[in-house]
Amino acid sequence: MRPFKALAALALSATTATAAPAPEGLRFAAIDGGEIALDDFRGQPVLVVNTASRCGFTPQYDGLQALYARYGPRGLVVLGVPSDDFNQELADEAAVKGFCEVNFNLTFPMTEITHVKGAQAHPFYRWLKAEHGFEPGWNFNKVLLGPDGEVVATYGSFTRPNARKLTARIEASLD
Repeated sequence: MRPFKALAALALSATTATAAPAPEGLRFAAIDGGEIALDDFRGQPVLVVNTASRCGFTPQYDGLQALYARYGPRGLVVLGVPSDDFNQELADEAAVKGFCEVNFNLTFPMTEITHVKGAQAHPFYRWLKAEHGFEPGWNFNKVLLGPDGEVVATYGSFTRPNARKLTARIEASLD
């Protein structure tokens, strides 16, 4: 990727969506076994974040955990989606889980290492690209789903979890 194009993808500003909600039946494999069904979160806002353990944005895990601690009791779900699509994730789920527990004490749900772009992308990310034109350009892109499963907004890597433009949308989704 050319440097300018990479920076443009990273700097992607928040976008508002108008398309249909996430299709029913979307499931992710959970990092510690089992499944995470997006349908289980209907009625709650969900912040889906593609993550990586060896990225310059990895310290955002602290902010994501703080969001989950602050808004989780009111219904917010933060869903971490580790991905090696940008060659910055650890070798396997056990390593990712251990890294996140030891360094960030994460308690929000996480998926297995998952493709988030291209032909091998998880169905959630293929839907996101097809219906909303959004595909992660790097790690720590954020997708806020409303309680109805519709995309409220998308944010690039540079949007910190405590950014007012993000927390305002989360708060509005909780009311």
